[in-house]
Amino acid sequence: MLAQEAARIIVDQGIRDYRVAKIKAAERLGMNTHGALPGNAEIERAVTDHLLLFSGDAHTQLLADLRRAAVAAMTLLAEYSPRLVGPVLAGTADDNSVINLHLFADSPEAVAMFLDGENIPCQLYERRLKGRRGRDVRPDAYAGFAFVHGGESIEATVFPVDGIRQAPISPIDGNPMQRADLKAVRALLE
Repeated sequence: MLAQEAARIIVDQGIRDYRVAKIKAAERLGMNTHGALPGNAEIERAVTDHLLLFSGDAHTQLLADLRRAAVAAMTLLAEYSPRLVGPVLAGTADDNSVINLHLFADSPEAVAMFLDGENIPCQLYERRLKGRRGRDVRPDAYAGFAFVHGGESIEATVFPVDGIRQAPISPIDGNPMQRADLKAVRALLE
């Protein structure tokens, strides 16, 4: 029940932090937040179920539209070997979702200059993601750029060129993040 309420909060209120959604859900249901809360993977399954149950065809159309926009952005950023990650890839995207990309470049400045050359205004951000280096799973900071392309919000996080070989750890299940290249995203649309 708590996972379902957290999923409703995530979809309806656009909250992206699963921990915050779990705490809000527990409070709404009058439950103790100090006990065992559902895991992020269980919350993600509940989000998927919620979207299928309450959005149906509209969700399918939204997902297709977001994936088409991802293909357009990935085509634009092709020289940086873009990979789609997050809710648009996983199928849990909703009206509040942005398209998350991983880019691979010698420096974030190269991506900034590219976007500037394309007359695409962007906002710089920093994202902390866990890498897998032996037992050390401390978050590393990566620069990223938020911008609008094709009417959709894009967040493109920049990794070193050799970062393409090792995906950061997913906050959902603790495994390496799922990434899809342009060919795989096009296949999802088919």
